[in-house]
Amino acid sequence: MARRPAGPADAGTLYVVATPIGNLGDMSERAVETLRAADLILAEDTRPTRVLLDHFGVRKRPQAAHQHNEARMIPVVLDRLARGERIALVSDAGTPLVSDPGSRLVRAVRDAGFRVSPVPGASALTAALSAAGLDTRQFTFWGFLPRSGRERRETIAEISSAPRTSVLYEAAPRVSTTLQELANAGNAGRRCVVARELTKLYEEFREGTVAELAAYYADTAPRGEVVILLAAVEPAMVSEEDLRKRVTALRNAGHSARDIATALTAELGVPRNAVYRLALET
Repeated sequence: MARRPAGPADAGTLYVVATPIGNLGDMSERAVETLRAADLILAEDTRPTRVLLDHFGVRKRPQAAHQHNEARMIPVVLDRLARGERIALVSDAGTPLVSDPGSRLVRAVRDAGFRVSPVPGASALTAALSAAGLDTRQFTFWGFLPRSGRERRETIAEISSAPRTSVLYEAAPRVSTTLQELANAGNAGRRCVVARELTKLYEEFREGTVAELAAYYADTAPRGEVVILLAAVEPAMVSEEDLRKRVTALRNAGHSARDIATALTAELGVPRNAVYRLALET
């Protein structure tokens, strides 16, 4: 039998609290009051969280809860919730769980029947999308790309054929490298926006093609937090017959179905899954 979700009267609540991504003026009154009322504040990194708490006069000492100790913290959290305590979860900045740790903890709390309540606020994802000028009706959020290897190549190939706006986070020192890899994968002329230092003094939205921005950031290393946004890929004007001929030629040359899907997706902008299926059938 499924356990009834616990309510405030009979158990504690885990609050998922969004915090500013730069401008402290974006902190909501509800978020401040939630942190003040919390019996325990869990933070991805206690150092920036202490600065935030001090700024708003919240006299609480946060406790670390990150990807390396998340499993160990779960029974502690469940025990304290069972005693009726209120627990707040924050990340370094922005909305927790959006490319940040915490999903296992939230899942465990919900599975145990306790209440999880969001306290919404700032997010680099939505902030960048709202001002980039790209189509926001549909988008795919990729978070941080894999650092290297086949998984990174395959993810870039998927982005290269995405029929909707793509959004990804990137560390400042890797922006030029990532843009160059995207350009090399067939996206050189694709419309792109790089948003950085959102809500801060030096906030910037720089627009151009992927190739143009790769060259710019190779010469001008960016600083701060960065969001890369790519416009949707235009539908490929290639017939199924022509595509099948290309697949057959590459198959006859000894290429694997996976390699063919990666190559033709990047070259023609066609859906990766469709190319892969054709390659398996050939």
